[in-house]
Amino acid sequence: MAIYAVGDVQGCFDELTALVDKIGFDPKFDELWFVGDLVNRGPKSLETLRWVKSLGKSATTVLGNHDLHLLAAHANIRPTTESGSLAAILDAGDADELIDWLRHRPLLHFDSKLNIAMVHAGVIPQWSIVDAIARATEVETVLRSSNYRDFLKNMYGDTPSQWCETLGGWDRLRVITNSFTRLRYCDPQGVMSLAEKGPPGTQGPGVQPWYEVSSRKSQATTIVFGHWSTLGYQDENNVISTDTGCLWGGALTAVKISEAERRKYQIACEAKRAIPATAASYHGSSVTPH
Repeated sequence: MAIYAVGDVQGCFDELTALVDKIGFDPKFDELWFVGDLVNRGPKSLETLRWVKSLGKSATTVLGNHDLHLLAAHANIRPTTESGSLAAILDAGDADELIDWLRHRPLLHFDSKLNIAMVHAGVIPQWSIVDAIARATEVETVLRSSNYRDFLKNMYGDTPSQWCETLGGWDRLRVITNSFTRLRYCDPQGVMSLAEKGPPGTQGPGVQPWYEVSSRKSQATTIVFGHWSTLGYQDENNVISTDTGCLWGGALTAVKISEAERRKYQIACEAKRAIPATAASYHGSSVTPH
């Protein structure tokens, strides 16, 4: 059995099918791990969501910020700003079924045999993997409950910017959600700098990539993540970055993680979007919806 981690698809379904053909994926024996952001901006978000759902236990996906935005749009909490991208899902006859499936995806997936965890964006340095699993469960429990709409109404925002065990209510859940779905940079105390979107070296003073904090408690576990197209592919020091900016003219990436010697596979993206003027200097920076 082979396990492959796949970077942010964001509706690039044709590239996804080409990639799984390239790696020879067989759902009877193999597994695909998706780092989140299955949808939005790309031309075939609906097809992507349907196909990943159809894989059943052969696919594991964690929630990304764009996936959460879709849930909020379906709940009429936030408008769809991407022309046709999410609207196709919301207008589909099986929309409720797809949304219910998506709402029950985790924020963090951990394989104890491989000692590999997968999140969309990052893990703040104050959390061990055990801590991170517990914090993810808090949000997952609310998101899967009957009052999940209340969570979606309150998840947007950059504050509080730092985790504290005494936090409660929506502030607590918002910090947890931002860590797993939006984090790129923070300071050594775990204060998140969510406005920073560029590659390492472009950030302001006092902050660094979350995985470079020397006191990070999750260092003993390999963490697979996406979200950071300007960072690109990286596999070192127990972190694997998989978002290679398919939608911005890069590639869609899969990494075979079930063997000690990992192997990278890529498909160039044909669904290239124009890079926003504000992100042009970053060669493919994406703008998060929250």
